[in-house]
Amino acid sequence: MNTPQALVIQRGEAPAQLILLFHGVGSNAQSMVALGQAYARAFPQARVVAIDAPYASGLAPEGRQWFSVAGVSDENRPQRVAAALPAFEYAVRHWQQQSGVDAAGTALLGFSQGAIMALESTLRSEPVAARVIAIAGRYARLPEQPLHEGSTVHLLHGKADTVMPYSHAIEAALRLKSLGADFTADVLPFIGHELHADLMEMAVEKLQQHIPARLWLQPGEGEVTN
Repeated sequence: MNTPQALVIQRGEAPAQLILLFHGVGSNAQSMVALGQAYARAFPQARVVAIDAPYASGLAPEGRQWFSVAGVSDENRPQRVAAALPAFEYAVRHWQQQSGVDAAGTALLGFSQGAIMALESTLRSEPVAARVIAIAGRYARLPEQPLHEGSTVHLLHGKADTVMPYSHAIEAALRLKSLGADFTADVLPFIGHELHADLMEMAVEKLQQHIPARLWLQPGEGEVTN
């Protein structure tokens, strides 16, 4: 399996954290650089990498995709996402090996189709990353079983998004709550289907400030740090 092309935004010295960014359909890794740079400033020791999806999309020059959206529907989307997931996980594991960071130290940030792929990875019994931040995304299929106890999911959405309606974030939040998952969900008004500055700022804050629920449930294990 070929490793997708990627942009290393920050290499980090002996990184303890790995932050991987995944773009939307028809775009490419370059579109995630501004957000990657914000993460690099917030986490100067982390390795930060924006990853190109493996296939040409045909929607725009140099556009990429994990799966085709031609004729996509609620019925066939889960199968397309499931078929693309092995390549997605391969890319994550490749950068984990390159950086020496395991799943517990890995965060995935996805926008739109990249968010769909990142959220799909949380459904695995042993997910490839402990933290997932999904901007303007959705689950291809809502979770039916509790997520891995080490998983934390952050859902971010613009209320004016007409491409990926924010109702998907609400549905996901309700399901995650019913399953007892560790998650946050934020819907921001007047923002459409875009990597808006307010969404990017919040995405960085989620990694800086949110302490996973499992750590609150483990008293006496020392100070919690980023």
